[in-house]
Amino acid sequence: MSEARHLLVVDDDDRIRGLLKEYLSRAGFRVTGAADAAGARRMLHSLDFDLLILDVMMPGEDGLSLTRSIRADAGPKADTPILMLTARGLADDRIEGLASGVDDYLSKPFEPQELLLRIEAILRRARGPRERAARKLTLGHCVFDLGRGELLQDGLLVRLTEAEANLLRRLAQTPNVAIDRLELARGAGPIPDVEEGASRAVDIHVTRLRRKIEADPRNPRYLQTVRGVGYMLAPDES
Repeated sequence: MSEARHLLVVDDDDRIRGLLKEYLSRAGFRVTGAADAAGARRMLHSLDFDLLILDVMMPGEDGLSLTRSIRADAGPKADTPILMLTARGLADDRIEGLASGVDDYLSKPFEPQELLLRIEAILRRARGPRERAARKLTLGHCVFDLGRGELLQDGLLVRLTEAEANLLRRLAQTPNVAIDRLELARGAGPIPDVEEGASRAVDIHVTRLRRKIEADPRNPRYLQTVRGVGYMLAPDES
């Protein structure tokens, strides 16, 4: 199972984002991309990252505003290291970036090797990959990492939607305990407020999750239905 450090690259330029993802992946990192601050927020909601690489100038919310928002968060994501990339190389711009809470500031254009060295330096200052209090639960051929919100099957990452990741994380927080459908709906993301609609939406997400986790989705071993209540996650004993 890969323990590569996970980076989030946020840049509205598809070409630059693609080049960064390719270069950093070759350097041994796991890399996820987002085209704007809204996309970055969705990623941060369901995944943990070891470092964020943000462009300053983006349509809508810019990188500085996103950085200030992350730093103001009350949870552990507030401490995620941030490297800012920008075409604005003036001293005042660098000062503004550092004041917003970024860990380092690199002006475009830059040498890829310099970017890599700065990333490694930031991660060393952060004492490597952050310690995660969350456990990893084994579900047959699958493993769910609560901290990262990631599901792996035989060591390969399984794609989860935001709602699926949130639902699975909530169930994994209290394994072998049945959780009410409406409680699950409240934590799973954009689900209808109407009680009946919320319950149906959770049922749909559970069905999709079972297809990704269970050897036999029609007879689930791990994501179990508890009649009259909701659902329960029953992982293998570690």
